[in-house]
Amino acid sequence: MTDTIDIPGYRAGTWVVDPTHTEVGFSVRHLMIAKVRGKFEKFEATFVTGENPLESSVTAKAEVASINTGEPNRDGHLRTGDFFEADKFPYIEFVSTGVRVDGGDFKIDGDLTIKGTTKPVTFDFEFAGFQSDPYGNYKAGGTATTKIKREDWGLTYNAALEGGGVLIGSDVTITIEIEAALQA
Repeated sequence: MTDTIDIPGYRAGTWVVDPTHTEVGFSVRHLMIAKVRGKFEKFEATFVTGENPLESSVTAKAEVASINTGEPNRDGHLRTGDFFEADKFPYIEFVSTGVRVDGGDFKIDGDLTIKGTTKPVTFDFEFAGFQSDPYGNYKAGGTATTKIKREDWGLTYNAALEGGGVLIGSDVTITIEIEAALQA
């Protein structure tokens, strides 16, 4: 095992997520037969890449009130105490605790806080590469995914279905499509 890795095009520094080219999304089973997808419209994230990529860090937060599943009534319900309680807990936050390589794949370990509860999670990170945009900005991109049990964060609202099963699945897949710019 090596203590450092080489990534072509890698640069140490501070990177800020580009909100016009980034999406913070999620999906969860509905009626046990389909998936409902949603996203948070307002979010921010900063990445600090160290000289050694494995010494990098991430801090991020999403504004709960900006949730958008494409159905305004459902979005309003998700903001209530039945789910996120947006007035009391306005942000979902993530703070990394480490970056590692596992079998050739990047893993970002950290603490995820939802509705006042903080628990450790690991995001699988698929690094897409580096590229300069037409305006001279140096950018990095990739996809981060994790799966959580919503009940672990106090998101317990549900209803039994007449035909068996429940209205809302337990597993929530979080998928973040990231593009970030290196700050000068």
